[in-house]
Amino acid sequence: MNRKIIFGGIIAVFGIVFGIVAFSGSSIIDDTSGGSILSPSEGPRETLPIKFELEEISILEVNNKAATIQVAFKVTNPNFKSVILQVITYELFENNVQIKLSQIGERPIGMLESSNYFPILSDRPTILKDTITIKNTGNSPELWDALINNTPQWKIKGVAYFNLSSIIAGGENEITFEFP
Repeated sequence: MNRKIIFGGIIAVFGIVFGIVAFSGSSIIDDTSGGSILSPSEGPRETLPIKFELEEISILEVNNKAATIQVAFKVTNPNFKSVILQVITYELFENNVQIKLSQIGERPIGMLESSNYFPILSDRPTILKDTITIKNTGNSPELWDALINNTPQWKIKGVAYFNLSSIIAGGENEITFEFP
C-alpha cells in the first residue's frame, strides 16, 4: 500500500477526533473540580471557594510604646487547578474592639502592574503571615494589660479575593471568614 495514503488516513483520523472534541461542548479535563474526562460543559465552570483557617495569632513583642503581633492564615485550595489569591483584608479585634485593619497581598487596580499575589496550589496548604504593630496611645489600658499578660480575646473578620489560575481566568471570587 502507498505510504502517502496511510499517512493521509492517519491525519484525517486525528482531524476528525480533534473536531469532535473541539465542537462537542465537552472538555477533556474539568479545570475546577477535576471532573471526568470528556465531561459535558453545560455552563460556566464554578470555582470552588478556597478554605481559610486561623493558624495562629502570636504576640512577638510588647513594651510600653508598642506591641508586635503576628497573624498566620492557612489557605487550602480544593480546585483541580491552582488559584491566584490576590489579597486578604482583615480586621483584628480584641474583646470585640477593633484594634487593627490590615491586608496581605495587593488587589490590582486598572492596568495589571502588580505581581503581589499568592499562587495557591491544589490540596497543598499555604501559610500566609502578617506582622502588625500596635502603638500604645494610653487610651486602652485593658488592651495593654491583656497583651502584657498574654491573655487577649482575639477575633478576626476578613475577606479574600481570588481567581482561577490567572488574574483574568475564572472570574473574580471572594470569600468572607471569621474566627473567634
